[in-house]
Amino acid sequence: MTLVTTDVNASGARNAGPTTLDAAGDLAIRTTPTTRTRTRTTLDVATCDTPVGAVTLFANGAALVGLEFSDRAARVSGLHQHLERTLGPFTIREHDDPARAITRLRAYFAGDLDALDHQPVEFHGTPFQCRVWRALREIPRGRTESYGALAARIGAPNAQRAVGAANGGNPNALFVPCHRVIAADGTLHGYGGGLERKAWLLTHEGAWGGEPRLF
Repeated sequence: MTLVTTDVNASGARNAGPTTLDAAGDLAIRTTPTTRTRTRTTLDVATCDTPVGAVTLFANGAALVGLEFSDRAARVSGLHQHLERTLGPFTIREHDDPARAITRLRAYFAGDLDALDHQPVEFHGTPFQCRVWRALREIPRGRTESYGALAARIGAPNAQRAVGAANGGNPNALFVPCHRVIAADGTLHGYGGGLERKAWLLTHEGAWGGEPRLF
């Protein structure tokens, strides 16, 4: 399904162009140079408590554009900078349920493990980053994938480091499940939210042994 949307460059300017909305509802925004200015965006924002700690969410209309664990101050700051770099200066507006993402999060943590799959997510990044982030959403719950396998699946088998960097820079935690990527030897490796959270999430999804411990 092809839509006409707007491309976002590193300075936040936009120009019209086609992009693709995939089956998961992900809108990939390419970085395209342009000299056109744009109006200030208003993003809906909320903080939500979850079994793995509070998260801060940003949404642009009906699509999620950012989610980070609230206690990771440096990553929340980095997410804000990423959004400002790609969207331009923006205004935030408190919202009870940005893009209905909180409703879906609560369903997920209550046991509906497919709830996050239905969330529209708007990607703002380079074409390569968007490829990685879309591929992350294709990893089914209850499964994991190695960095090498992920790189091969997107057609870049020699770009494991770049895939790892895009994975680590994922601006939409949980909904774009970078926690499902593990090392080739089966160890958890790394996670921006912390390995304890990663283990909890994978256990909750049935991809890791044991029962989820209270976080």
